[in-house]
Amino acid sequence: MNATHALHDLGQSLWLDNITRDLLTNGTLKRYLAASSVTGLTSNPTIFDHAITSSAYDSAIREELKKGRSGESLFFDLALDDLTAAADLFRPVHDRTNGVDGWVSLEVSPLLAHDTASTIAAAKELSARAGRPNLFIKIPGTKEGLPAIEEAIFAGVPVNVTLLFSPQHYLAAADAYLRGIERRIAAGLNPQVGSVASMFISRWDAAVAGKVPKALNNRLGIAIAGRIYRAYLELLGDPRSQRAYNAGARPQRLLWASTGTKDPEAPDILYIKALASPFTVNTMPEATLAAFADHGEIGMGMGADGGDCDMVLAEFAKAGITVDALGEQLQDEGAASFVKSWNDLLAVIAAKSATLKDAQAHP
Repeated sequence: MNATHALHDLGQSLWLDNITRDLLTNGTLKRYLAASSVTGLTSNPTIFDHAITSSAYDSAIREELKKGRSGESLFFDLALDDLTAAADLFRPVHDRTNGVDGWVSLEVSPLLAHDTASTIAAAKELSARAGRPNLFIKIPGTKEGLPAIEEAIFAGVPVNVTLLFSPQHYLAAADAYLRGIERRIAAGLNPQVGSVASMFISRWDAAVAGKVPKALNNRLGIAIAGRIYRAYLELLGDPRSQRAYNAGARPQRLLWASTGTKDPEAPDILYIKALASPFTVNTMPEATLAAFADHGEIGMGMGADGGDCDMVLAEFAKAGITVDALGEQLQDEGAASFVKSWNDLLAVIAAKSATLKDAQAHP
């Protein structure tokens, strides 16, 4: 049994943190599903930015230009084509697992991260346009995003809560999800609305690189994950959650994101080994998935009590790292980074569109 199959058998879902048209058309994504136990995927603006620079999208962009599309509207048409095709590929997994697995994700415009009303409207529209039961809409777990998450869940829109870093962020996202579910129960609606809470891990270590003793290098993200995993398991057993499950709701699953190793001196599968844990998702970049399939091992994985997370975090406190403040900083920086990536993506689309128009005008 290879490492990816062993991780899947442990009870963790492996999702690919990538989507391109080539992955869909050349059979690579289908092979990942069969050979590497990949059962879903996530996407983000940077991924599409890199993909659209290739020629794989030229024909589709030409068609969009004929329809008068540009900017965001053109992008969402392209993204929905890719992600609905991916959703259809993973639909048998979704059906077989009764909606637990087999999901793909599409992000609302990061420009809306601090605009609750517009986020709600965009989430509903994108979900309706996709028309797939296994497509998450990604909404950031910012202060303004939390009410949008509740409203989207109440409206029956499956949500991938993104841009979460700290235990406090996780608990706030879980509360928003439960509020939406409880409102559906009170309204007599089906409470089975899928959701995951995406925790960004490696960015913690990148943020403190060079600022702490060498013995603490690449340990902060995993320690934070330990606290989050402990809170997750406690929440699954909480009476409030169990009342919702008794009414037919499903738990919001915990998803480990940003699990590619940033430090070139650290093992390339550092976070995959450490975050192995049942009833969670790990969404991996392609290089990390390939590395784990090649030379991965599960090891001890994540303990239900968080392992040595409290001791490690105490060492970071001694080193002058204020974890709560850093978590807020990382979320703010993450939101700003997503906006930059979004603007970069729109610039790439504009440049590509101009090039194709010029080629048509001067064959």
